[in-house]
Amino acid sequence: MTDDLELIEYVYQNAEMGVTTLNELLKELKDKGNKIKKLVEEVKEYEKFYNEARKLINKTKVPAQHNNLMKKVMASMGVRKEVKCDNSDAAIARMLVEGVTMGIVDISTKIKNYSDSVDNKILDFSKRYLKYQEGEIEKLKKFL
Repeated sequence: MTDDLELIEYVYQNAEMGVTTLNELLKELKDKGNKIKKLVEEVKEYEKFYNEARKLINKTKVPAQHNNLMKKVMASMGVRKEVKCDNSDAAIARMLVEGVTMGIVDISTKIKNYSDSVDNKILDFSKRYLKYQEGEIEKLKKFL
């Protein structure tokens, strides 16, 4: 696998997990009055990154590697469990901050490792995704 493909697939899979997790969270919060719901509804931004990454992968003519089903099921179960235990805005924000932080650490490492070997367009896209995630952390902090 080329460095270009590895980096873009990471963004693709991470954004896919963001879409999956946030959609599950929205289902769990549907009939609740949480203020954080408006921020969670920004799942559309993850969808934009997911779709853009998919387009970049499609240009390589290599099939995109989705997250495996077990990973998605475990994430959905985790969301349901967390919301059932504590559906306060602070608890939801904490859960999301933890997940996004893991993504930030991973993408930062990949950007650092591949910055000299990947196409500038893919590097710029990955940096935009990192910046987006960092911005989400700042928004979530207001609920902690």
